[in-house]
Amino acid sequence: MPVAYNDDMDKRLIQLGAAVIDTEAHAIAALRTRINGNFAAACKYMLACEGRIVILGMGKSGHIGGKIAATLASTGTPAFFVHPGEASHGDLGMITEKDVVLALSNSGETEEICTILPLIKRLGVPLIALTGQPRSTLGKVADIHIDISVEKEACPLGLAPTASSTATLAMGDALAIALLESRGFTAEDFARSHPGGRLGRRLLLRISDIMHKGEEIPAIPENVLLSSALLEMTRKGLGMTAVVNAQNHAVGIFTDGDLRRALDQGIDVHITPIAKIMTANCKTLGPDLLAAEALQIMQRHRINALLVVDTEQRLIGALNMHDLLRAGVL
Repeated sequence: MPVAYNDDMDKRLIQLGAAVIDTEAHAIAALRTRINGNFAAACKYMLACEGRIVILGMGKSGHIGGKIAATLASTGTPAFFVHPGEASHGDLGMITEKDVVLALSNSGETEEICTILPLIKRLGVPLIALTGQPRSTLGKVADIHIDISVEKEACPLGLAPTASSTATLAMGDALAIALLESRGFTAEDFARSHPGGRLGRRLLLRISDIMHKGEEIPAIPENVLLSSALLEMTRKGLGMTAVVNAQNHAVGIFTDGDLRRALDQGIDVHITPIAKIMTANCKTLGPDLLAAEALQIMQRHRINALLVVDTEQRLIGALNMHDLLRAGVL
């Protein structure tokens, strides 16, 4: 819950914070009219790039450049950041003739970038500039200039890059997402570049990766008693057991929930055939489905376990909600 505020100091701090948000929101809103032909031309250069997008920026622009490079790379546009100061001491060799350079400088006069402009032009690579000064050195030399100027910085001194760096970041995101859409980049493509994240697990993990196999599968013949089912459930610890016929086809399932309902009815576990109380025609799925699809099936049908079968309906695996939880799918 939000902490209550009462004194004048609290109110003043809140006013200052709100003013920063308002200033930066205004700076971003002003960019809307600059999504124009220059923006489209920049996107076309980047889409046609046979190499990588090389981002340049000093200071705060450098930090923003690193984030833009990371966003581009994770959304289907290979990119990396090069420090302009290091570029003039050897790192310029990282730029090839197949690359596109995206240079960030609010003033457009950043010395370290201007120093290497002749070398970039000599390479013949497209140069896209994001500056707040279209008539600056960088703005005039660039093949494409995108205006990211702001009315004022959120800093009351007008010195610390605040609104300008936010505007640069927003424009970088706009470029990255426009390229993502143009490339037809999918959620599964995104997951491949984020295999360690939750999205990667949800979109790449298959049922075969997490299901219990072989001796770990709880299974009993269809002609045994309920007591045998309980013993198998206890041994395997999945809260259920598959019921199979002589050909190892899954003909049913018996779960903890089924057991509770059976006990409520006063059924004798020592004389009741499992075939009488099992859930026949139970939900099954194939091993190649995504684990996230198994989760959807469980949630839709309000069940906690599923049997995995091959194309001939032979039992080859089992999983429950805890398996999905351990795998990070939930």
